[in-house]
Amino acid sequence: MTMSDDHEALRRALKHAIDYIDGFDERAIPASAALGELRDRLGGTLEARGVPAERIVDELAANVEGGLLDSGGGRFFAWAIGGALPAALASDWLTSAWDQNAAIYATSPALAVIEEVSGEWLKDVLALPKEASFAFVTGCQTAHVTALAAARQKLLSDRGYDVGARGLAGAPPIRVHTGALCHESIARACRLLGLGTDAVTVQPSGRDGKMKLDALAGVLDDGPAIVVLQAGEFNTGGFDDFERAIELAHDKGAWVHVDGALGLWAAASARYRHLMKGCERADSWATDGHKWLNLPFDTGFVFTAHPKAHRAAMMVRASYFTAGDDVRHPIDWTPEWSRRGRGVPTYAALRSLGRQGLEDLIDRSCGHARRLIEGMGALRGVEVMAEPIINQGIVRFTATDGDHDRRTDEVIDRIQRSGIAWFGGSDFLGSRVMRVPVLSFRTTDADIDKTLEAVRAALDD
Repeated sequence: MTMSDDHEALRRALKHAIDYIDGFDERAIPASAALGELRDRLGGTLEARGVPAERIVDELAANVEGGLLDSGGGRFFAWAIGGALPAALASDWLTSAWDQNAAIYATSPALAVIEEVSGEWLKDVLALPKEASFAFVTGCQTAHVTALAAARQKLLSDRGYDVGARGLAGAPPIRVHTGALCHESIARACRLLGLGTDAVTVQPSGRDGKMKLDALAGVLDDGPAIVVLQAGEFNTGGFDDFERAIELAHDKGAWVHVDGALGLWAAASARYRHLMKGCERADSWATDGHKWLNLPFDTGFVFTAHPKAHRAAMMVRASYFTAGDDVRHPIDWTPEWSRRGRGVPTYAALRSLGRQGLEDLIDRSCGHARRLIEGMGALRGVEVMAEPIINQGIVRFTATDGDHDRRTDEVIDRIQRSGIAWFGGSDFLGSRVMRVPVLSFRTTDADIDKTLEAVRAALDD
């Protein structure tokens, strides 16, 4: 294998990538290849001898044809996935080419500093405390695990119990209080951390997604507890009453964690930051990079107001670690050891957008969501279940026979099969609904027009 082999493979990868990106506007969004077809193309017996890199790249590009969902385009509105900003995508390629282990300063000094700088920038644009710790992880799921591990560390340490040394077997039980519309990743974090899902108590939520705080006040006691609040609830985009909820929780010594996978970015917009009032007083915060920051997968962010507990929960030392205490080792703040340099695309995205560009992206996405919901709501057979608070709302499709759940899933399927736009279904307070989140920098007014036409056609089909 020679240097020219490297160059040719990279050149071909670049061409295939550009061709793929250029096809977003014209290509149908759904994957069209059947499971068996993909297995036949990509499977078979592993060759005895190696295959040239450029051939592998060409065959990969050909053999995944019809097996990719065009989630990076401007008319993809499912699962709260944004696009990939050009600067973030290109810098992510550089990250792969550099092939650095971003675990400790010694393995990549530049990437350690890039992550350090990016973390400070994120705290600034998200209006979080300057003294907060931070970590770059794979996504919001791992961000929740990291934050709740820090919470577990502090809550038990405050009661004289070293959970890192002694484990959970003899520890005081920790209760986790969530709203009824809390994302499933919180329960999974509780499983992974040994807290267990039986530790989770679910409080009633209103149609706006907010936890009912009178119910919360009645269950908080003086035992160790975590209260999970939401900034941008999964269905409604709703925000909890941070000021009152945090005051209630802190009066009882509880740790407050904010699931801001979607809505934490509202703090970067003058128009929407009022929704975050009081959120800065929480104990930890989690958000995704692949949503509103439009990073490639997989990057998430976690922040805590208790760096000592955060570091104690995560820190590890080995004999081959080098460098003094004046450097920041990423490994001290995440559950991973070897890790990708996630700070690089984050750094590039933030510089590419700047403060004003980030605010414009947020405001533009919210405007597109309002147009979609208002346009759908004007169509016969569409019921708006939640108007956008930020960049998403929900609708359902009504049936003359009263089976609105069946009708909703049927219309979603028709829209998907049209190839023009893509939405996903969800359950909301006992009803099947279609979620309408908008996050991609690629989405334009023309995309909204085409999408509304696709919805209209699906209703008439």
